[in-house]
Amino acid sequence: MTSVVPSFELVAGAVESPVILHVPHSSREIPDEVRAGIVLGDAALERELDHLVDAHTAELAARAAGLSGVTPWRFVNRLSRLVVDPERFPDGREEMLAVGMGAVYTRTAHRGVLRPADTDPEPLLARYFRPYARAMSEAVAERLAVAGRVVIVDVHSYPSAALPYEMHGDGPRPAVCLGTDSFHTPAELVTAARDAFGEVGLDSPFSGTYVPLEFYGREPRVTALMVEIRRDTYMSEPGGAADAGLGRLASALARLVDAVSR
Repeated sequence: MTSVVPSFELVAGAVESPVILHVPHSSREIPDEVRAGIVLGDAALERELDHLVDAHTAELAARAAGLSGVTPWRFVNRLSRLVVDPERFPDGREEMLAVGMGAVYTRTAHRGVLRPADTDPEPLLARYFRPYARAMSEAVAERLAVAGRVVIVDVHSYPSAALPYEMHGDGPRPAVCLGTDSFHTPAELVTAARDAFGEVGLDSPFSGTYVPLEFYGREPRVTALMVEIRRDTYMSEPGGAADAGLGRLASALARLVDAVSR
């Protein structure tokens, strides 16, 4: 645990690139003052992180960036989703509130207690969620101004077996799940991902994709796709080491980046 790791990092890509690889759930880091509000003991917290962290996705995005013909930009969350989850709606629109996993989680992946149910989320939203959202919005706006369009590729992973918190975990669990949005995900973006990854499914077990609220449902020049990679295809579950699959997936992600950069 630490209190000095930056909340997020924007890694610059090629000036002409419209692509932002967004990596929101790769970190295990929790600042000391946030750790104090989590009721789990240290061992239980490490197990929780094993289940919920999208392990190695920051490395996956970095490798893909290095392999791409036009280097994409990367926006990486450097803190755990147990601090705040930057991809949740920060209000009543968020369906995961039903299982205690809105922008500030109060329940664990197995529906145990993570924080007291009466925890006030506002301090964490003010300290971490809103600055993250502003910075991502600024990154998108800057790419729009320079490149004229933005393609957000949301890089995630998910377990091969459903966890109790999943609200739609009884559907297919393909090697790669593509999460789409009816406004922000054009058909050609899905096609490019199919061509890059091969075996994919759509919107099961997870659907949707991240677009900063400033642009969500308003700006058609901002397109987005969530790429959810099943963890057994590249690592030991839960929370274990990466294997050779990571390199294969990095090459596939680079192919997607190249296809949508043109």
